[in-house]
Amino acid sequence: MIPRHDPQLKSFASDNYAGVHPEILRAIADANGGHQIAYGDDVYTEALLSVFQRHFGERAQVWPVFNGTAANVVSLRAMTAQWEAVICAETAHIHTDEGGAPEVVGGIKLLTVPTPDGKLTPELIDRQAWGFGDVHRAQPRVVSISNTTELGTLYTPEEIAAVCAHAHERGLLVHLDGSRLTNAAAALDVPLRALTTDAGVDVLSFGGTKIGLLYGEAVVVLNPEAAGGIDYIRKTFMQLSSKMRFVSAQFEALLSGDLWLRNARQANAMGQRLAAAVRDIPGVEVPRPVEANAVFAVLPREVTERLQKRFRFYTWNEATGEVRWMCAFDTTEADVDAFAAAIREEMG
Repeated sequence: MIPRHDPQLKSFASDNYAGVHPEILRAIADANGGHQIAYGDDVYTEALLSVFQRHFGERAQVWPVFNGTAANVVSLRAMTAQWEAVICAETAHIHTDEGGAPEVVGGIKLLTVPTPDGKLTPELIDRQAWGFGDVHRAQPRVVSISNTTELGTLYTPEEIAAVCAHAHERGLLVHLDGSRLTNAAAALDVPLRALTTDAGVDVLSFGGTKIGLLYGEAVVVLNPEAAGGIDYIRKTFMQLSSKMRFVSAQFEALLSGDLWLRNARQANAMGQRLAAAVRDIPGVEVPRPVEANAVFAVLPREVTERLQKRFRFYTWNEATGEVRWMCAFDTTEADVDAFAAAIREEMG
């Protein structure tokens, strides 16, 4: 089949735009022969548990799902009763970019908090952690954080531990949206469990698609007492894959060795390269710290419009002219340099 697109063309809109890593494609092909039991009773899904436990500890349990929104909604539904609510940053993906799925599908009330950098702190949590026992208020039950955040910032292990300790003291559970957890761990040069299990996180949504998978995310329960009924919730939320072996085989390829780390380091390095390449261009402002694979910049609107005809990327804030550029595992130095040259040319 002749490709319908230019395989050499790269964009800076989202790491979801990237294709599938060749090692992941091979894993899918290797799992393809013959028949395997459907709906997760296959040998690949059985083996996946030990892979996740090596990264997250022996108490970890894993449920593969199709996408990140589902991982978040299944996780949060399993952690809350019908009258309970989730505290999150105002910029959190569950609030801004999931089409209301937590509320519409999960029936979960979100209690949002404005933050300067997309990160919650114990003090910010307390802005919504009140009204316990008040029948007129949705009862706070879960604190949900993202690492990396929607603003490209990172929580350190110490910051997550402080959030978890404070939440647990208040009788709250902690969920971590880890669609880019691999990028965070690579940037901080720490194991995945340092940002999750060891810091006190109860339930994790673990991302695969942004770091090289064809499709697939996972609900990872780190504290078995924090969530229940996921087998049933996953099914009723239409996330039980009949051919789950192909999701599980991808995660095994990603996590059994260092593929996750190699991919994340590449994406992060290209983010740093892009930021360094544009900072000295007159008229370009990089207003946020570049800590992983996201670069935020402010450009004149007319420049943005011209650039978007050459490279796809998203406008983050129409009012301020802020845009977001994302680097992926397959972004190369040549890709970054070509984009930076185009920015310099358009700004000139």
